[in-house]
Amino acid sequence: MALQALVLPLLLLVIGPWSAPTEPSAARDVLAPEMVAAMPLGTWPWPVTGPVIRGFDPPTSPFGAGHRGIDVAVPFGTPILAPEAGTVSFAGRVGGELFVTIDHGGGLASTYSWLSATAVRKGDVVALGQRIGSTGTGHPGSTVPHLHLGMKLDGAYLNPLEVLAPLGVQDLIRLVPLAA
Repeated sequence: MALQALVLPLLLLVIGPWSAPTEPSAARDVLAPEMVAAMPLGTWPWPVTGPVIRGFDPPTSPFGAGHRGIDVAVPFGTPILAPEAGTVSFAGRVGGELFVTIDHGGGLASTYSWLSATAVRKGDVVALGQRIGSTGTGHPGSTVPHLHLGMKLDGAYLNPLEVLAPLGVQDLIRLVPLAA
């Protein structure tokens, strides 16, 4: 158990910073200024806490290559908490894997992918901080369990790091008592 508690801090040291530098996303380049001004920049709590092991890489076309969100390393089965209130617009399987999407209103939606369990159903109204599911193994073939978090604003992909509040190192360190 103590070994598991050391894995994420050690992973942080090996991989590097837990949040990639936030550059304006491609979505901001195509959105009207009033839409960008209405975005909740840097205010949402994280649905899980851990290092970002893969950053946002927007596709150049709707079906192009890219990474449409961020991957946050956390142990398998970690509770996922809604970072903002909204209505569940999807909860179920895609290609055999569990996903949850929350419509937060104003054209903003967040998606949680590669889950081990869901705690909500389509149509449920969720509150800020409500448990919506549990993390799974992450992208197929990944060796580090993680949550994939994606966001869209009016159908355009958005870098979740622009919406999530900054994490400090104190958010990532978990002290474990020494065995007697």
